[in-house]
Amino acid sequence: MSWPAAAQRRKEPGVLPNLLAVLAHPDDEALMCGGVLAQHAEGGARAAVVTATWAADSPRAGELADSLTALGLGEAPRMLGYADHRVPESAPGRPRWCDVPLENAVGELVAHIRQVRPDVVVTHDAYGQLTGHPDHRYTHQMALLAVAAAGLARRYPDAGPPWQPSALYLATHPDSGTADLGELLHQVGKSVLSVPDQHVSAMVDVRPWLARKWAAILAHRSQVERERPLPGILSRLPEEVRHRVIGTEYYTRISLAHSPGLTHLAP
Repeated sequence: MSWPAAAQRRKEPGVLPNLLAVLAHPDDEALMCGGVLAQHAEGGARAAVVTATWAADSPRAGELADSLTALGLGEAPRMLGYADHRVPESAPGRPRWCDVPLENAVGELVAHIRQVRPDVVVTHDAYGQLTGHPDHRYTHQMALLAVAAAGLARRYPDAGPPWQPSALYLATHPDSGTADLGELLHQVGKSVLSVPDQHVSAMVDVRPWLARKWAAILAHRSQVERERPLPGILSRLPEEVRHRVIGTEYYTRISLAHSPGLTHLAP
């Protein structure tokens, strides 16, 4: 199955929609949706990434910039600069992302949505991906609220003119797609949280962009060098297994398009 045509109302037929990924950490963009980001950038669409945690002058910010370059995005990192839930030194003097008041967090994301004007927004699923990281779950919650608020002129009026994306996609993993990775995560003491297969709306074969995706993952050198982070786990795999693990991306689609004229609640 290919990435579905979405939000074509603002673009010529056959042109991929503009995309904004709203994610928690540097390396999430490569691991969770690197193939789709590379696909959209290569197809002439605008593709950008907002990252909630780590300071803009930290080493991981440089790794993020290298990752975006590897994916072909042509966009500078958009970093909110908050502290990682588990690494307070990631943003000295700043609060943890999970502790940022809701109104502030949503307002910052709304500003980026209105600046980028994406047709599609991608973020973490409600589990916070396989390992359930608290920063992932908080980003999921804030992205849902921000996407809804971005199209309302009286919400965050100082954040720019309203803009309503057409769809929100949650990067996820189905029960049937965790066989290889699940065992590897269990071996380093991590959880494996997957969704029923029927929750997956899009199963994207990203093998044509696998070289770019893998280069983006390797750009996160500090994580590749460590044992427990996913980039490190992937780097120790045989190439055939690694390609199987990262060659498909899974998403759950949430429609945001308005349907005027309804006289009842349609499913």
